[in-house]
Amino acid sequence: MSTKKTGIDQQLIRDLASILDDTNLSEIEVEQGDLRIRVSRQINVQAYAPAAQFAAPPMAAPATAAPAASAPAAAVDTSKNAVPSPMVGTAYAAPSPDSKPFIEVGQQVREGQTLLIIEAMKTMNQIPSPRSGTVTAILFKDAQPVEYGEPLVVIE
Repeated sequence: MSTKKTGIDQQLIRDLASILDDTNLSEIEVEQGDLRIRVSRQINVQAYAPAAQFAAPPMAAPATAAPAASAPAAAVDTSKNAVPSPMVGTAYAAPSPDSKPFIEVGQQVREGQTLLIIEAMKTMNQIPSPRSGTVTAILFKDAQPVEYGEPLVVIE
């Protein structure tokens, strides 16, 4: 076994790490014969960035006199009842551009019902509702890029 470890091409690992940086991928795996090399990195900063961006608009609203009372209440409900994005990709409100959206504000949804689709790596992923309730807010725009953990829909 020790001979296999000494035979690992360190330049290959450096090249794979460079590819991760150049393409903003989080993981890459290469297999050559019996040798399999996987290089990955955590991107925690990007996962938290949408929450900071999302918190900014409610903070901007209290600067005006009238909406100050309602904006913080909406922000609390949003964080408590929001359905977060399970992946990075592009969010779509309907199965096709000509189709009716999966959900609308005020609509009753049941657990497991499709809320939206996220396209990731050319694969369409249906995002199911984690619980039954009423859709009180849709927090994404059709064909908008979304990040992991970003709030997408509020269900109360």
